[in-house]
Amino acid sequence: MNSNIAFTNARLVLRDEVRRGALTLQGGAIASVDGPDGTMLGAIDMEGDYLLPGLVELHTDNLEGHLMPRPKTRWPELPALLSHDAEVAAAGITTVFDALGVGDIDPDAMRGQSMGPVLQALRQASERHLLRAEHRLHIRCELPAANTLELFQSFEDHPMVGLISLMDHTPGQRQWTDIEQARIYYTGKKGWSDTKFDQSVINARELQEKYAIPHRRHFTDYARRKGIALASHDDTLRHHVSEAHSEGVTISEFPTRVEAAESARAAGLSIVMGAPNVVRGGSHSGNVSAMQLARLGLLDTLSSDYVPASLLMAAFKLVYDCGFEVSQAVATVTRNPASSVGLSDRGEIYQGLRGDLVQVRLADTQPVVRAVWRGGVRVV
Repeated sequence: MNSNIAFTNARLVLRDEVRRGALTLQGGAIASVDGPDGTMLGAIDMEGDYLLPGLVELHTDNLEGHLMPRPKTRWPELPALLSHDAEVAAAGITTVFDALGVGDIDPDAMRGQSMGPVLQALRQASERHLLRAEHRLHIRCELPAANTLELFQSFEDHPMVGLISLMDHTPGQRQWTDIEQARIYYTGKKGWSDTKFDQSVINARELQEKYAIPHRRHFTDYARRKGIALASHDDTLRHHVSEAHSEGVTISEFPTRVEAAESARAAGLSIVMGAPNVVRGGSHSGNVSAMQLARLGLLDTLSSDYVPASLLMAAFKLVYDCGFEVSQAVATVTRNPASSVGLSDRGEIYQGLRGDLVQVRLADTQPVVRAVWRGGVRVV
């Protein structure tokens, strides 16, 4: 496949501006970025569409959703992976950190089972060049779960692991400060009975007391030794952030209150919020609005979380509803997430960087992905 391509008549979304121009790729990398242009023989006419860097997704549960589309219903790993991959690529995502949870008090839950077969499917699909996006792994470690360390063994020294997050979903704190919101989630999405939920609340507190601290120490030490980026999850109070910062955490995922986001900013942590939160205009858990944090200058990166298409939608919503410049908004889904996990070869349209590009046309305020290239090869 030819990775030497020229684009003309594009609205190039650069670091600090959007300008009409041309771009060429050679050998899968950006060779030149030019100003206003006429015609170039054999070039692809962008017809005035935006040309963005490929989106970088740090936290999507979408693969888990394909692996278990209904409670207790497991789907074959390779078809699930390929469906997930097609969906994220069609959303303009060229680098995706598949978020896989390890540890759960429910043995029937996806996160309470071994991910070995999933890793095998990822290896097979990568070796056979079946994937449109580049896949990496974000391992979400549920600290109070008794089986977390056992289930993490599949990921030890795995080359695709690039991010680890520390989670504690014990009802009554962090994301689930409002226990009734937790009840709605677990009885609705997971199909639990009220009795099962009530008993789980009692069990969860006992497990938290027993396992959360030693498991937290294990994973912070592991990430430090391996040089893997470390994220905290659902910070709510200032001491959550200060504890995480002291342990080497550099990313604050989904702070639930303004005070936590302010503390993360003061500590120099990169702040990640959910794109669905932006699109919907609020959190499904009843926590702080991502739009509020954006207006306060407390948002660095967007994550599609559970809806891949929300990533690009949310970026443009920041433009129309929060007064972001297009380049600033696009950075929340490209340069900023790439930088936060040490990927310096992508996330921006700049000479020498990877030829990961997305052609986007606006239908009123709705961004529409028309084509996607990864490493100079068209994948959508």
